[in-house]
Amino acid sequence: MLSVGRRADKDFWGTAGRIADVTSGCDAPACLNIVSMPTKKRSAQRKSAKQTGKKRLEVLSSKVVYKGKVFSVTSDKVREPNGVTATRDVIRHSGSVVILPVDETDDEPRVLLERQYRYAAEEYLWELPAGRIDPGESALAGAKRELIEETGYRAKQWKKALTFYASPGFLDETMTIYLARDLTPGEAQPEEDESIECHLIPLSQAVDMVLTGEIHDGKAIAGILWLSESFYRGKS
Repeated sequence: MLSVGRRADKDFWGTAGRIADVTSGCDAPACLNIVSMPTKKRSAQRKSAKQTGKKRLEVLSSKVVYKGKVFSVTSDKVREPNGVTATRDVIRHSGSVVILPVDETDDEPRVLLERQYRYAAEEYLWELPAGRIDPGESALAGAKRELIEETGYRAKQWKKALTFYASPGFLDETMTIYLARDLTPGEAQPEEDESIECHLIPLSQAVDMVLTGEIHDGKAIAGILWLSESFYRGKS
C-alpha cells in the first residue's frame, strides 16, 4: 500500500500525465501500471487500417432494437478484423465524464467522494462525480457542469487524467476522468431523482477503501488509484 503522509510538491501534477505511459520497470511498492485507451473515432480507425493494408471492420447490417433517452441498442452483423463474422448486440452511449476533485488545503490531499443509492446495484455506492456528455457539449464542459450540479463545487484547474472503456464487451461508452484542483464550495444543483451525499476523504483512506473492497464503483477505483500513484511518483 502506498503511504501518503505529506503534501506533494506543487509541480508534481505536471508529471501526472506521464503515468499513463508506464507499462514496466517500476521500482515503487504496490506499483500501478496504467495504460491509456485510444479515443479516436471509429471512422478514423477504419481509415487508418485501410491505409496500412490491414484488415478492417465491416458492418454487414445494423438495426436499432431500442432507443431511449440515455442510450440505444443496436444489433449488428459484422466481419471483424480478425476474420470472425458474428452478430454483436451493442449498447450505444454518447460517453461520460468523471471528475476527480482534490482538496489540497491540508497536508494530505483529500478526494471529494459521493455516496448515493444505485438501483441497478441495489446498494449505496461510493463514487466520483460523473455524468453523460450532452449533445454538442465538450467533455471538459460536461465535467465542469456535472461537478457543479452534483456537488456545488467549482474548480480553477483542470487536467485530463484517464480515458477508458466502461465495459467494451457490449458497451461503446468511454469514460474520461478529469483531475479538478483549487476547489471552491457552493450549492449543488442535483436533478429531481438524485440524492447525493458529498464527503472529503483523505487520499490514504480512499486507497484503503479501494483495497478493502468498500468502494465497488469502477470509475472511482480507477481515479483513486491513478491519483495515489501520481502522488507517490510526484514525491520521488
